[in-house]
Amino acid sequence: MSDPLLFNPRTYDPAHFDPETRRLLRATVDWFEDRGKRRLLEDYRSRAWLGDFIAFSAKEGLFATFLTPASAASGEDEPDKRWDTARIAALNEIFGFYGLDYWYAWQVTVLGLGPVWQSDNADARERAAELLAEGKVFAFGLSEKAHGADIYSTDMLLEPDGGGGFRATGSKYYIGNGNAAGLVSVFGRRTDIEGPDGYVFFAADSRHPAYGLVQNVVDSSKYVSEFRLTDYPVTPADVLHTGRAAFDAALNTVNVGKFNLCTASIGICEHAMYEAVTHAANRILYGRPVTAFPHVRRELTDAYVRLVGMKLFSDRAVDYFRSAGPDDRRYLLFNPMTKMKVTTEGEKVIDLMWDVIAAKGFEKDTYFAQAAIEIRGLPKLEGTVHVNLALILKFMRNHLLEPVEYAPVPTRLDAADDAFLFRQGPARGLGSVRFHNWRTAYDAYAGVPNVARFREQADALCEFVATAAPDEAQSRDLDLLLAVGQLFALVVHGQLILEQAHLTGLDEDVLDELFGALVRDFSAHAVELHGKVSATAAQQEWALGAVRRPVVDTDRAARVWARVENLAGAYQMAP
Repeated sequence: MSDPLLFNPRTYDPAHFDPETRRLLRATVDWFEDRGKRRLLEDYRSRAWLGDFIAFSAKEGLFATFLTPASAASGEDEPDKRWDTARIAALNEIFGFYGLDYWYAWQVTVLGLGPVWQSDNADARERAAELLAEGKVFAFGLSEKAHGADIYSTDMLLEPDGGGGFRATGSKYYIGNGNAAGLVSVFGRRTDIEGPDGYVFFAADSRHPAYGLVQNVVDSSKYVSEFRLTDYPVTPADVLHTGRAAFDAALNTVNVGKFNLCTASIGICEHAMYEAVTHAANRILYGRPVTAFPHVRRELTDAYVRLVGMKLFSDRAVDYFRSAGPDDRRYLLFNPMTKMKVTTEGEKVIDLMWDVIAAKGFEKDTYFAQAAIEIRGLPKLEGTVHVNLALILKFMRNHLLEPVEYAPVPTRLDAADDAFLFRQGPARGLGSVRFHNWRTAYDAYAGVPNVARFREQADALCEFVATAAPDEAQSRDLDLLLAVGQLFALVVHGQLILEQAHLTGLDEDVLDELFGALVRDFSAHAVELHGKVSATAAQQEWALGAVRRPVVDTDRAARVWARVENLAGAYQMAP
């Protein structure tokens, strides 16, 4: 029996999209299904480059259609090309469902294209569109072995050549698709100009003799390269951005790309859940199915509602991303939330299921074995959890205490080009971003017991921010601040879940059970805050006062469990 809240290849019909999008999404699912589970797992174990997948994408025009903005397409001749975050999110989920290696080749192509589509360099934009049409992948040459993604400290040096161009020398590390990219967007700095004005983003070709591929730094089908440029000629036609605009292009590209991590995580968890529930339902211990044990039901139910919450939050965040503009930058909060909160929820979902299926999760004929490994990577890509939590904290006071009015943001599944993502402007001014009243979403579900219970905790956090917020000295204690950030993240997580639940008519049993989990999470983080070394007496008292017990309802729990139990046998990938 299929669950409408989860992706199931057997029943998947993305009817809410336009015909060409539906065709491409379904064609992608069919390609994987025709390939079969045995081949899928063997490809993962062999660590071979994904040549067949790249060839499929080229034949269907998949990357070209989904990743060419309308402004770079050939008008009426290419009406289906646009940068549409809703359908990009759908494709992320499919790739995650079948294997993160496939998603990764796509993801770093997204990142590689970011500086190009933000550039005013018409030649480079045209070249990128042509390469996409040819089926090429792209790469994002930002991080370095010595500095990571610290763009203030790049050692990629550009020496002026006297003719308006440069000679680039330096290495980049952890660069996906660096082995095969038709175009690599590379970040560096000029040797003749100090400070931010010397930054340069330029386009390089991995096939050029001055481009040296050193190694794949991971043991995987993902080609996460180290490469070195040695006296690489950079012509004016290769320059994408200079000065502070290059710095902004780097951060704004990550803004676009890191949104993809949440839906990849969702896809991984969905495939793993079908396997886990099916195995548990068919496994007999002490004369009973594993699913007859109360602790198993609790863990699988918890995994299920958390996964539903991941989907609800991410789907709603799409709407804010697509509706963003110079006067509405709320996406700058919801985006790191998808990167940080949704992906860490994915880890919890996998761990809960793994506790149930135990040794089965290691077996070589399961998708779960790779899911348990790959789910760990997503919270660590495009900025660690800590980096994104620190970013989220910048919005806390405005979001919780100083709401303003906005027109309602509708569900955004329309076939529109999300052009603003490539003209986000300077990557600063986060303290000026304002938000609508988060309480409205909670008020709509005040009658749902665990929503009401969690609302008590959210109101308590507002009191904390107003009366016991970290002082100047504590503001330098990142360990304490991150604990506060986790509490704030839960309030935002719950808000968008409730907004999407209202838009989609979510079963209130599922919502109530989900918020029971969030009440427990808030209590756990409050206790963590209580134990921090620098927490004041007032903060410690507040923390223990914010602990709550979820509202327990055995009948509700049984109804939600029935939904989980029905996943057994609902999907198994063809051999």
